[in-house]
Amino acid sequence: MAFRDLLEGVSRDTAPVSVDLEMRDRTSATGGMGVVYSDVIEAPGHSAALDVLVRDRLCEVFSVSPGELIDVLAWGMANPEHPVLVDPSEAEVFQCRQEPVDLYGIPIPRHYQEDVGRYQSASVIIAEYGGIRNMSYHRQLLRDETHCVARFVPRHLRTMYEMARANGDEVPIAVVNGADATVLLAAAMSFNENLDELTVAAALHNKLHGEPLRMVELPNGIAVPADSEYAMEARITLELDDEGPYVDITGTVDEVRQEPVIEYDSVYHRSEPVFHALISAGVEHRTLMGMPRAPTIKAAVSDVVHCTDVYLTEGGCGWLSSVVQIRPQNDGDGIKAIHAALDGHRSMKQVVVVDEDIDIADPSRVEWALMTRWQPDTDTVILSGQKGSSLDPSRNEDGTTSKIGMDATLPVGVNRGPYESVL
Repeated sequence: MAFRDLLEGVSRDTAPVSVDLEMRDRTSATGGMGVVYSDVIEAPGHSAALDVLVRDRLCEVFSVSPGELIDVLAWGMANPEHPVLVDPSEAEVFQCRQEPVDLYGIPIPRHYQEDVGRYQSASVIIAEYGGIRNMSYHRQLLRDETHCVARFVPRHLRTMYEMARANGDEVPIAVVNGADATVLLAAAMSFNENLDELTVAAALHNKLHGEPLRMVELPNGIAVPADSEYAMEARITLELDDEGPYVDITGTVDEVRQEPVIEYDSVYHRSEPVFHALISAGVEHRTLMGMPRAPTIKAAVSDVVHCTDVYLTEGGCGWLSSVVQIRPQNDGDGIKAIHAALDGHRSMKQVVVVDEDIDIADPSRVEWALMTRWQPDTDTVILSGQKGSSLDPSRNEDGTTSKIGMDATLPVGVNRGPYESVL
């Protein structure tokens, strides 16, 4: 299975389209149904796919329900395995090589007028340094034919980069675009320990596709998924440059910072490659941010109550707000679930807890549960002085915020008749 499997049945747009602002404008007319542009003006021979990595399509490709997918992701975290290394002759990503390297010839888009330039936002960085391998997402501003400026948030890759910089070293990396969905989901996961995300991807790939995840080494020794659309050999240099402004997942404009420069040494791609041109603050962005956090929240809640499902909401940008579905067995289970959910995802500032009869992905049904089953004075938890998310512009100057949880579950043993809708 490969990224191209996500494109089965996706609408194809054959009219010429520019990477400068036109893709997002045209895609918005599809209503989030997904589209592949086959005639990108700035990148002849390359296509671009948008809005294809969404929850419903993932469940269809994997033949699982949304709740089952969360459980499978959790299983992958708990059961990592090593991928299989194949010969370069067996790797689809080595079908073509760009000569010379020219990142302008790839459909890297500029989606918003407010963005300073063209950004690759769905590309995954695979880095190795000090015996540790990390795979993660970091937006990259296209600076020139062979350089990007990457925003490194304070996570594992930032730590790796700062360690290398202190030693005067560059960090060899691979930049991958258009990998299998299991790889993309694993890359979005975050762990407290240095768990190799590619081993989680390998476990998910084997479980969901029934075959090992195939990897191939680039000339710099970094292994990449063999059936990726693009695999680019690069280095995180010691140079810094301006990055931003950029429209982030909340739809607000992120500031300009001095960030590391990445120099690209070679670009490999499949024949007739399809670039994953994710729209920041769009449905794919929210999917990649939120879905990999749901298993962590569910695990935390399951430690204290019977949790059946978790959904990070679109209004909360797939990050700041969630709905947690539980099966209450004792009085106070809803309140316990609130505290556990907020502990399970420290960036979250709001959680609503509901019963199993509520569709947690339907905001109207969630609000209905609140209005018919929740009393603000007894069923609400408010916490002050909490660690906030850098994505929340309303956080305090010291980075703290307040958080709220609402228990919209029915008391155990209550006559449910008056609380159940016939609609």
